[in-house]
Amino acid sequence: MSRRDTVNSIFMRKADTPAPSVGVEKNPDRVRAGAVSAMGASLQEMTEAARAAGRLQAQISSGFSVLEIAPSDISNSSISDRIPVERDAEFDALVASIAEHGQKVPILVRPDPEREGHYQIAYGRRRLRAAAKLGFKVKAVVQNLSDNELVIAQGKENLDRQDLSFIEKALFAHRLEEAGYPRDVIIAALSTDKADLSRYISVARGVPQTVIMAIGPAPKAGRARWLALVDAVSSSPKKVEAIIEDDAFADLDSDQRLQRVLTKMAARDAKKATGETWKTRQGQKAAQIERSGAKTRITFDERMVPEFADYLTTRLDELFEEFGAVRSQR
Repeated sequence: MSRRDTVNSIFMRKADTPAPSVGVEKNPDRVRAGAVSAMGASLQEMTEAARAAGRLQAQISSGFSVLEIAPSDISNSSISDRIPVERDAEFDALVASIAEHGQKVPILVRPDPEREGHYQIAYGRRRLRAAAKLGFKVKAVVQNLSDNELVIAQGKENLDRQDLSFIEKALFAHRLEEAGYPRDVIIAALSTDKADLSRYISVARGVPQTVIMAIGPAPKAGRARWLALVDAVSSSPKKVEAIIEDDAFADLDSDQRLQRVLTKMAARDAKKATGETWKTRQGQKAAQIERSGAKTRITFDERMVPEFADYLTTRLDELFEEFGAVRSQR
């Protein structure tokens, strides 16, 4: 059986009668407050309940049990995927909704292999936190899952509900790799491919976790901004640390924090940048050379030296070998 079939067999079982669609779509970018927030969270819970009803019914009819469990008897995954935030309006709205209407969608747990009567969560962490905050027991589907199936389920939760930000995916992938999970399991958990997985892990390796945690999940930021931060950290890690330690930094939201670091580092590089002009022997200004930190950029004027840039790029390997030979003779 293929990995995809395995995942589907665990998490995508359908009942004989498909669940009705309520027609309410989740908008993760929307920030709700007060009574509107509670109503929105309640509608979202109802929608999730409708979508999950068929699958849960199939699981129950197949012998899976639904229990009410004390939150203290359920432990979190050893591989964290979320970056904690100080202010979470959606979580506060979820707590208000469960307090008023009860928990509509069970979480998924497996029996703890080392502690009798305890469980490990696969997905439903926000509902578990909400129940713990309210002092409620949490409704849970109990299913036997392997370690690989557990992290795949953890990743799948983020596809069905609130998706991880780019840096959260990068951290999750890196942590799974460090824990020894094979690449195919990590790919399944993130629903990604080999190329994107390599990009996630390279970014997570390139930015210190202290910096990532200080910035937060930055939900609006994609790979380009985080790659820019990798460059900024590599050029001056102490400068980045000084920016995030500024008292005003903590008052910004997560996306603003990332932008603050990038803006300040760009301004620093602009001040350090030096430029010079390369002229041909005939006195033509043929190229502009700009140096900034550990980077040098050469911009050719194609009007002055047409096709020279193409010629140069075809000889880069040869020139680099010549350069190495000269250096070795010094």
